[in-house]
Amino acid sequence: MTFKSRHIVKIYLFLNLILVLLSSKCTKNVSQLPLGIMPVPKDNPMSEEKIALGRELFFDKRLSRTNKISCATCHVPRFAFADRVPISEGVDGGKTMRNAPSLLNVGYQPTYMFDAHIISLEQQVIVPIQEHMEMDMKMGQLIEKLKAIPKYQDQAKKIFGRDFDPYVLTRSISAFERSLISQNSRFDKFMNGNSQVLTKDEIAGYKIFSKKLYCTTCHAYPRFTTYKAENNGLYEDFAEDKGRFRIHNDTNDIGKFKVPSLRNIELTFPYMHDGSLWTLEEVLDHYSSGGKNHPNKHKSVQPFQLSKLERSQLIAFLKTLTDTTYLNDFN
Repeated sequence: MTFKSRHIVKIYLFLNLILVLLSSKCTKNVSQLPLGIMPVPKDNPMSEEKIALGRELFFDKRLSRTNKISCATCHVPRFAFADRVPISEGVDGGKTMRNAPSLLNVGYQPTYMFDAHIISLEQQVIVPIQEHMEMDMKMGQLIEKLKAIPKYQDQAKKIFGRDFDPYVLTRSISAFERSLISQNSRFDKFMNGNSQVLTKDEIAGYKIFSKKLYCTTCHAYPRFTTYKAENNGLYEDFAEDKGRFRIHNDTNDIGKFKVPSLRNIELTFPYMHDGSLWTLEEVLDHYSSGGKNHPNKHKSVQPFQLSKLERSQLIAFLKTLTDTTYLNDFN
């Protein structure tokens, strides 16, 4: 971890501690963390050393069966820790089931995966490692493999006071992922009182987004997501991937996928759970059409019309949600 990285982490940890102590009224005035206090499990407090170990593991291809796939293969820093293919490629050319989501601000999520069913980041870490089409690594074999690496074993003893095991693996990677903060976009600055940071068209786009259309029903500031699984009418027949339905076999869940945050949306194309829409213009086409007719479609997804100027203003606003300052730590 670089000096700058350690400095950023110290600032984040300090601010998170201060936010816990401050009243909610004061918390709203802390511009560095517009999303508020990040929930951190009691059994996995943040530390520089733990984050540094998690970072090494995140980029280590030895976590996969073939030693060719790492977490960063599908979660690329310059793409807001997403990737730019509809569905990612795992070991031996296998294809993942869904589009890789951004990991920025992932520590704020109450649930994980598109089905919104895994309740902790520590549990989520295990999924891609063991998934046959992704890293395809049996946990027992992986632990023996990583435990035999002196640096990892030494760090496990130093940080956790134990041999390298699944606890060390999941706590380290999830701590690193919680350090991936992106909350300093031009729009954040605008909402914090800098009225000059946005153009007239961008401000007009925000008014269209928040007042003329229904976007804020699922994408309200500051999180730009509800974190809930919803059906946005992408398909009339969801065929093989029926979304959250696979968790409880509840027909009311067919076609429901967790609402993604719009933060850094300019960087995270292609869009939708299956990466089927490549541009923001295509996304607008989908929603302005009112989506496909499906009984579970969210009631707010209704047809609307925008002029050519309004469309360009709306897209201009969405691009103000980009914040690449996190990349200073990954150059």
